[in-house]
Amino acid sequence: MTTTGEAVPVAAVISPPTEKATPKLVGSMALAQFGLSIALLTPVTASLTIKVQSLVGTDNVIAVFGAVSSIGAVAAFLANPIFGRISDRTTGRFGRRRPWLLIGIVGLAVSELILALVPSIIGIAIAWFAAQAFANAAQAALMASIADQIPPQQRGRVSGLIGVMQQSSKLGAAYAAQFLVANMLLMFLIPAVIGVVFLLPFLLLLPDKPLLERPPSEGFRAVLKTFWLSPRRYPDFAYAWSSRFMITMALYLFMTYRLLYMQHELGLSIARATAVMATGVLLYTITLAAAGQVAGWLSDRVGRRKPFVITACLIFGIGLVMLTQAHTAAGFYVAEVVLGLGFGIYMGVDLALVIDVLPGLDDSAKNLGVLNMANVLPQTLAPGIGALLIGIGGHNYDLLLSTAAAACAVGALLILPIRKVR
Repeated sequence: MTTTGEAVPVAAVISPPTEKATPKLVGSMALAQFGLSIALLTPVTASLTIKVQSLVGTDNVIAVFGAVSSIGAVAAFLANPIFGRISDRTTGRFGRRRPWLLIGIVGLAVSELILALVPSIIGIAIAWFAAQAFANAAQAALMASIADQIPPQQRGRVSGLIGVMQQSSKLGAAYAAQFLVANMLLMFLIPAVIGVVFLLPFLLLLPDKPLLERPPSEGFRAVLKTFWLSPRRYPDFAYAWSSRFMITMALYLFMTYRLLYMQHELGLSIARATAVMATGVLLYTITLAAAGQVAGWLSDRVGRRKPFVITACLIFGIGLVMLTQAHTAAGFYVAEVVLGLGFGIYMGVDLALVIDVLPGLDDSAKNLGVLNMANVLPQTLAPGIGALLIGIGGHNYDLLLSTAAAACAVGALLILPIRKVR
């Protein structure tokens, strides 16, 4: 397998990988995921909340922030499978994935610059919609590159590394919020620049094979297929999709309102809340990184995926329940460690499980785009559902967290019927 950026012409169907990817390619892939994630997750983690709160005040921030987040998540829902399908069908000397990686990260950076400068909620909503669309164009191409370049015997370790990078970016996002909270422009701009810089090595090293012939058009049916894989025909994929939907819903019910949870439940100012959040995410990330790498390696070694994913869902649910009893920063830190353990195991193995049950590699970006709908649909729904749950009784974060924990339990149960993967 070549690790240069030179294009290797192929037909309309590309063979699955058989040789292990080189450390250089895997490393650049991991850096690309980190850069893309930190550029997108810094607004999700804190800066978008702070921007909205600066315009509407503390009393109205939950409802307005929930609406803006949902608008952006709609863009993610639409963009990932659509650009995934376009990526699968892209021809040209630069390959299938590389053009959309570049367009996506540059578009995301420009959108975040606009977010920092725009003075109205309507402008924020439009810019956040664009940011999510561009980010998911890049994310669709990046995830498809894993299926393109990584053979089955290496997927557990690589997906574990990718998962660690995704989650580690939350640490960078938390510290960006802590240290740049007084400078709105830099709080958006620096993560965007990091995203561009970290993606460049992967753009140069990716052996992205271009299609010589575009696959035949399927007309309007292709539009419908972009958002659909038959659960009856692909039941294992359907169960994996549903499980990921539930665990992602649990994650975003908490993550969307984490900063506000610390302000309201722990009685912290914005400055103190961002500092406590950064420390908590540090503990979360250290635990996650260790758990993800061990779980991915062990999963490859024993040839099993399901027990790891089930255990991960249950541990993450326990961490959410612990947050209902965390009334101090110390209690919050302990819960973050448990959450990191659960989600580390999950991220270390679940992507490998999904790729193992993926229907086919010819449409890998589109199919992974359908999978990503299990990531973005909860992002669309969680802000509204979360605001509703919190509003029952006034600042009812216990109900929010208990609902998220129940979603984890359902996610664990949905893994059991999968047959293709042990």
